[in-house]
Amino acid sequence: MTKKIGVGKAHSKIILMGEHSVVYGYPAIAIPLKTIEVECYIYPSDHSIIFDFDDTLSTAIYAALDYLGKTQVAISYDIRSEVPQKRGMGSSAAVSIAAIRAVFDYFQQSVSDELLEVLVNQAEIIAHTNPSGLDAKTCLSDEAIKFIRNVGFEAIDLNLNAYLVIADTGVHGNTREAVDKVAASEIDNLPFLSQLGLLTEQAEQQIIAKDCQGLGQSMTAAHAFLQKIGVSLEKSDHLVSSALEEGALGAKMSGGGLGGCMIALAETENQAHKITDRLRKEGAVNTWIQKL
Repeated sequence: MTKKIGVGKAHSKIILMGEHSVVYGYPAIAIPLKTIEVECYIYPSDHSIIFDFDDTLSTAIYAALDYLGKTQVAISYDIRSEVPQKRGMGSSAAVSIAAIRAVFDYFQQSVSDELLEVLVNQAEIIAHTNPSGLDAKTCLSDEAIKFIRNVGFEAIDLNLNAYLVIADTGVHGNTREAVDKVAASEIDNLPFLSQLGLLTEQAEQQIIAKDCQGLGQSMTAAHAFLQKIGVSLEKSDHLVSSALEEGALGAKMSGGGLGGCMIALAETENQAHKITDRLRKEGAVNTWIQKL
């Protein structure tokens, strides 16, 4: 059976701590951004989709159709996304989740989170060659996620009664280039990566203790090490400095780097809005506020 329209939704994510050091065996902490969403709509069509297997969305729709044995069914799709691409916010994973949910909804079939994750990661391989699975896991989760390479995932209870400001630099991030850049000077960077790893472990304990002041300090310290390994940009650094001047408890770039987003921790909603206003004045092309 089919419906006249299939609908699927998903939310975004952001890395709180652990960029790049996660590649070397240290933990990373990612946060779901439940108010920044993607919606996918599936409609009947007179023509079958021509699948582009260099495209994550197309691959995700094919994976869902293939699982259901419906690859010859003529459909069309429409994506409406609040998640900017190439900013470290899990755009491709969120789009894939929404698309797969929409396909299953169109055919009035249920899909478990476990199956959804498998199908999303199939599509993510197209986008990222060797994805960690962290984007998919966090975009499927309502809780913060700790990830350790070759170990796995663990949910973290994030209840800080604080606010996270996310600001888009307007510059496309490039995770692959950034990872290669860090690896090219690996021997020199190992001490900085070790410190980043320790700061992430420290941040987890600060989250458990609800120590927002300490967490903010860890975030700012992490940004300094991300600068040292060469993955931040002048605009990211400027927005971080501006957030701190405006009273943020801490601030740092987020994601692979060489562009993308920065984040700032605020103690109150009012402070978060003040930081947001300042970041917009200083050149952020978009901002969001997430309650932690």
